[in-house]
Amino acid sequence: MLRLVPPLLTPELLRTLAEMGHGDRLAIVDRNYPSASSGARVHHLAGADTAAAAQAILALFPVDTFDTPAAFRMVPAGQPDAWFDAHAEFAAELEAAEGREVEIAPVERLDFYALARTAYAVVQTGEPRGYCCFVLTKGVL
Repeated sequence: MLRLVPPLLTPELLRTLAEMGHGDRLAIVDRNYPSASSGARVHHLAGADTAAAAQAILALFPVDTFDTPAAFRMVPAGQPDAWFDAHAEFAAELEAAEGREVEIAPVERLDFYALARTAYAVVQTGEPRGYCCFVLTKGVL
């Protein structure tokens, strides 16, 4: 047992987060995302929604400040200005963890799939809402 580590994070996910270096990407996706075919390391947090997963991960995961945007959100094709409740919840967790506003750039669904395939790892949540998928770029401490 460890102190200050969010209990939602599995030992395997903790190892993956620790292995990641500056510039590596992490995808946090909803339950509908095709994670098994992504090719990345996949971690399942089936009992958590995206906001809870983000809160736990962001307690340990620094978001990049060198290259912007360092965060991306999935949006429907042809709707780059789409902003869902789940996006706002994620943005709130991101801002709280970072102590600053972080731009979350829109990426259309199929382009998001391509972006997420470049991720070092994927965390698949139990989030039932669609378009509740994000990619973060790891920063430095």
